[in-house]
This record gives sequence, C-alpha cells and structure tokens, in this order.
Amino acid sequence: MQNKELSALAIQLLQQLIRTPSFSKEEAGTATILENFFSEHQIPSQRLGNNVWASNLYFNPAKPTILLNSHHDTVRPNTHYTRDPFAAEIIGDKLFGLGSNDAGGPLVSLIATFLHFYKMENLAYNVVLAATAEEEISGTGGIESIWSQLPTIDVAVVGEPTLCQVATAEKGLMVLDCVAEGKAGHAAREEGVNAIYEAIKDIQWFQSYQFPKVSTTLGPIKMSVTIINAGKQHNVVPAECHYTVDVRVTDAYTLEEILEIIQQHVKSKITPRSMRLRPSGIPENHPLVMAAKKLDMVCYGSPTTSDQALIPTPSIKMGPGDSARSHSADEFIYVNEISQGINTYIQLLNEIVL
Repeated sequence: MQNKELSALAIQLLQQLIRTPSFSKEEAGTATILENFFSEHQIPSQRLGNNVWASNLYFNPAKPTILLNSHHDTVRPNTHYTRDPFAAEIIGDKLFGLGSNDAGGPLVSLIATFLHFYKMENLAYNVVLAATAEEEISGTGGIESIWSQLPTIDVAVVGEPTLCQVATAEKGLMVLDCVAEGKAGHAAREEGVNAIYEAIKDIQWFQSYQFPKVSTTLGPIKMSVTIINAGKQHNVVPAECHYTVDVRVTDAYTLEEILEIIQQHVKSKITPRSMRLRPSGIPENHPLVMAAKKLDMVCYGSPTTSDQALIPTPSIKMGPGDSARSHSADEFIYVNEISQGINTYIQLLNEIVL
C-alpha cells in the first residue's frame, strides 16, 4: 500500500474517531471503530475493555517484538472552543477536532505504519499495534491492563505529538497530597496554631529546594505546588491546610528516594497518590536510537508524562503534531503532518525490522 493511500486511510479514520466522543473511561465507541477498521482490512484484533491490539501476519514468537502504542481517549473540550470539537472539519491545510493532535494524529499514523508492515515476511522484529484507553488520566484501565495479554515486548514506540522528534527519555510523575497541621483557635485572640502558616514554611521549601543529582537526559527534578485549601470561616484559625505538589521526577533518583528526601525536610504529612508513573527511556546505544541518529532525527528528553511511564521496557516517544496544541481550544493537526508522520515511522522502523 502506497503512502498516499495509507495517508488517506489514516485521515479518514481520524475523522471517524474525532466524531465519536472518547473521554477517558468512555472510549467504547472509538474502540469499536478501531475493531471494525481492523476487521475491514482482514486483520484479527483483540479487545479488553476499551483497548484494542493486533499483531503482524507472520508473527514469530522466536523473534523480538516492537510495540506501536498510542491512545484514543481525550480530555473534555474546554470552554474556549469556537468550533464544534466533534465536527472533524478539514479547513485549508488543517484538520480540526478534539483529539486530532493529542493523540489521534500519532495513533492513526502508527496504525497506517502497522498496515504497511502487516503482510511483510521475514521481518527481524514482530510488530504489535495497541490502541489504548485512559492515557489522559493515567488510569489503570489502559496499557497497564493489557500488558500481560500482549506478547513479550522488547521495545516500544509511543505515539504522542512531538513534531516527529524522538524523546529518548521521559520524566515520571509523583503527585503528593500534603497536610500541614496546626491547632484551631479564635482569630481575634492569640490562640491556636495557624496551619496555613505552617504550610507556607513547607511550600517555600518545595519552591526553593534543588535535588543535588541532575539527570543527563532529563535535567533537574521539578516540584510545583498546584492546589491549596484551608479554613472554613474568617474568624477561626484553621487546624489543617491541605495542598498538592506535582513532582516531575527523573532517572537520577528512584521515586522512593525522592519521597524520603521530601519527608526529611518538611513537617507536613505527605501521601503519594501513586508510585506508578516512573521515569522511562531507552539506552543511547539501542538500535532504535542509533537508527534515529542515522536519519538525523532530533533526540531529546521529554518533561511531560505519557503511557511511556507505564511501559516497563525500553521505549521512545514520537509522533506527528505539536505538544503545544494539546488540550487547547480548536485543537488541530496539519493534514500533511499525518503523511509526514507515516513516512517518518516507516523510515525509522525500516532501519531495524528489514
């Protein structure tokens, strides 16, 4: 199948996906579209929940396997949309719609790439395509839920909008729920311990602290206080102040080490929401990275988190589209980015699977 035909199929599929709302945990409609797409092309697929996957025709368990993975869930449209987020209109050189850029464009480009390799014999790698759910909420019903059902995966390409640059490493994420404790009292009298003031001391530490070890690929760990709540009435000194810290972690420390350092420095009670979203990446000498460098592709460390954090094998993140457009009003992807994405994926995989 020629690239022009693959691109047309991909754009048509992307329009179908955009027209079908697929908010996280509500992706049943788009999962069915993907199942039907594979069926129409005589490709057997499997489904668990809202996750759909398929393997190349000449799959050989004796060979290593490369996973092509992207997600078909979306965030909800924000209030600043001026267009119908589900219309999937092509206007000029842009395809508009919720999820067009994040991550519909990368997903359909990977599906087209999978079609390209599907019937090829004597590949050095098996090729598995997985379209997964709940990425936008880092939910447990996504890639994690089918990992044990997939063949053994040796390396993965995660489709996200990166302008087709190659993220060879990605920061992980640890969200901390924190409680600074004080003692209730009347605001008019010198009594009580104001939990807000106690929290401020710890918040200032989060703002200023720099972890000594800095990752060569991902840079420093970044901590941001993003939510705070305390008090119920103006004349009562609050006994508790609740706040949330977003911690973008690197491979310089384990999540457990980071948590221990934080607990040593602050008085607040710290509770991590999860320890699942760990930093991820791939060795610089991996054949996939060497292939990207041979093709003069830009390689970098990504500050954002994706399903790459939940894939326990070497992986890269790349795809058509621009991360800056993700979750924005009137989201779009350039039509020619789909074709470029397919070409780039195929060129990269040609270097290791042929």
